[in-house]
Amino acid sequence: MLMKPRVMSLVIFTALVGWLVAPGDVNPVLGFAAVLAIAAAAGAAGALNMWYDADIDARMRRTRARPVPAGRIRGEEALGLGVVMSVLSVLVMALAAGWFAAALLAFSIWFYAVVYTMWLKRRTPQNIVIGGLAGALPPAVAWAAKTGGLTIDPILLVAIIFMWTPPHFWALALYQRGDYAAAGVPMLPVSHGAKHTRGQILLYSLLLAPLGVAPVLTGLGGVVYAVVSILGGALFLLLAVRIARSQAGERTDEPGSPDLYAVKRGDKAARDLFAFSILYLFLVFAALFAERAFGLYAPVAGLWSL
Repeated sequence: MLMKPRVMSLVIFTALVGWLVAPGDVNPVLGFAAVLAIAAAAGAAGALNMWYDADIDARMRRTRARPVPAGRIRGEEALGLGVVMSVLSVLVMALAAGWFAAALLAFSIWFYAVVYTMWLKRRTPQNIVIGGLAGALPPAVAWAAKTGGLTIDPILLVAIIFMWTPPHFWALALYQRGDYAAAGVPMLPVSHGAKHTRGQILLYSLLLAPLGVAPVLTGLGGVVYAVVSILGGALFLLLAVRIARSQAGERTDEPGSPDLYAVKRGDKAARDLFAFSILYLFLVFAALFAERAFGLYAPVAGLWSL
């Protein structure tokens, strides 16, 4: 639980897709080692986050059952696990794929554990915006592990996750606003209010929807990806408009629930976007995966010549 398996599963999947769609020969052994290193790094960052945030986790209903605040694991043990796994993950990546990918992986751990967890999270409502870079990097790390460098395509994959992160977490923060306020975390609904947050969710969703289709323009995504990204982006935007027109996050007289999907009255629009956002990110990356893994790739440009 220290390694945040829910978060890690999505990190592993986006990294796997990044490695699969990158050009070059497929070496399953090196690919497995690279994705394993990324998974270990994600787990290490999660452990370091739980070590440092044990005090505020104890004040939030959603997180008070985590191993450190619940007393099942001592803080120094979580710290030790995080440090050791960080070092080992970077070393494995260096041995499997070279120092460029290893350095990028080390940067992602440092950015999440130090820049986001220790600096941004408790100081600015832009914490999740800037800190989202750490969670967006896995496909680029995997791409670099396979090719030794980066191009516009992995940068687009990073940009999609980066732009997806704020509306995803702000939707959660809207209906868990009381929890964040009790812990003193300046999430946007706490610092700027629910109405402002709903507007920001809509703004980022307006940017995300076309950005999600951008890999089609570079040829990274084919027809299947185009259909999934267009329909998924449209539904994402529809749910964001629904939030903007709702009163989500306005009620503060009811405590937050430890259940991610339990909502207070009036917050259903925020819960629905939060739930769909996870599905959206999975589907767009799954479309890339299916096109390459099952031979479904067909360039969109080829349709114009029919």
